[in-house]
Amino acid sequence: MFKHIKNALFLTALFGLSACGFHFQTGQLVPAELQTLTFESGDPYSDMSMAMRRQLQLNNIKLVDAAKDVPVLRITKITTDDEVVSVFKQGREAEKMLMLDVSASVRFPNKDAYPISTRVNRTFFDNSRAALAKSSEKEIMWRDMREQAARQLISKMVALQHQVEAKPDSSVKTK
Repeated sequence: MFKHIKNALFLTALFGLSACGFHFQTGQLVPAELQTLTFESGDPYSDMSMAMRRQLQLNNIKLVDAAKDVPVLRITKITTDDEVVSVFKQGREAEKMLMLDVSASVRFPNKDAYPISTRVNRTFFDNSRAALAKSSEKEIMWRDMREQAARQLISKMVALQHQVEAKPDSSVKTK
């Protein structure tokens, strides 16, 4: 009897989600004006630039060369840091806080550049007994942090575009 109720609840939830139009995020929220843009970075082959490019492509954003009528996303600064959060009794590091700060600017056609930034933090248990596993785990965490920062920058870029559209253009003078 319990199994039938569980199956009925699962089917109800499944039909409810499909009926309400639930979809996974893959470029659905990106407006048409941002479907094509130019991506610039000081180092186009850095890990952050590659992660940003990958996330832009996952969101169905077409990357093109610089043009007058195309928005430009430019990564201006990438800062990585780590701090000791806790120590073992012997005085060795036990846990670290990994921090990634990314600053960028978005320039819409015929408008000013608008700064956006994001910060991603993760805690990392520093196990000194497994040095090789520690370094590979740390690299995986940094990669995930770069991907998360790229997703956050895309979300902020979309939100900024909506704010800029809502604000009247200050370059046009009215009489």
